[in-house]
Amino acid sequence: MPKTITDTVALSNGVEMPWEGFGVFQMEPGPVTQNAVEKALKVGYRHVDTASLYANEKEVGAALKASRIPRKEVFITTKVWNTDLGYDATLKAFEISLQLLDMDYIDLYLVHWPVKGKYLDTWKALEKLYRDGAVKAIGISNFMVHQMQDVLEACEIKPMVNQCEYHPLYQRREIHQYCIENQIQFEAWAPLGQGRALDISEVLEIAAKNGKSPAQVLLRWDLQNEVVTIPKSITPARIIENSKIFDFELSGEDMARINNLNEEEHTLDYPADCGY
Repeated sequence: MPKTITDTVALSNGVEMPWEGFGVFQMEPGPVTQNAVEKALKVGYRHVDTASLYANEKEVGAALKASRIPRKEVFITTKVWNTDLGYDATLKAFEISLQLLDMDYIDLYLVHWPVKGKYLDTWKALEKLYRDGAVKAIGISNFMVHQMQDVLEACEIKPMVNQCEYHPLYQRREIHQYCIENQIQFEAWAPLGQGRALDISEVLEIAAKNGKSPAQVLLRWDLQNEVVTIPKSITPARIIENSKIFDFELSGEDMARINNLNEEEHTLDYPADCGY
């Protein structure tokens, strides 16, 4: 288990990915995003997750430059959006993201959603980017088992990550297990269930027992399930709070109580053309 916020997990190709990252989904572009990312980097985060859809890649890149932290010390993820899927369109979208981030390479590039009829051609584009050295690792996001099977049957380079909504109310057990069996690192977005999981009585009791906040308990639960996690916040105190999950451990009983909360119910509406 990781001991600090900079500890990493080795992906299937050997690239080191920090266990905890900082997400910027639904974060307002401009100073709001840049200030939040600068704060996250200042308190120790070395993994930032953005996407072309979020329209704040420019601010993520600016925050890293303002921090003066060497580029090689920070793991940057971005994603290609549904309207840019397809081989040529993906390559063009990647160049735009690279320019907005003002970087020479991306650590992890993901297919944001498995749009039917388009994600296999898109995967071929990611393979080219990987071979060219423009990205250090490639992966998928929001892919179900049958969609992962499609990619694995057609690919030359296997996905290294699958990023999905994951929290105690939506544990994606079949997907998580398939990822484990195929050496694909599972990663959680919305690890707090858009806030819904913070008020569950069992989580509140476990938090009180451990002297931690509900958010810290949920993020620690991710780590102990060997899931990379990317909480987000624009509030400095919460950014700091979410980073302090490496100085305690949930007991087997605590883990079991949280595991039993599963309802397999997602919190956000998913695109209709993604096969869900």
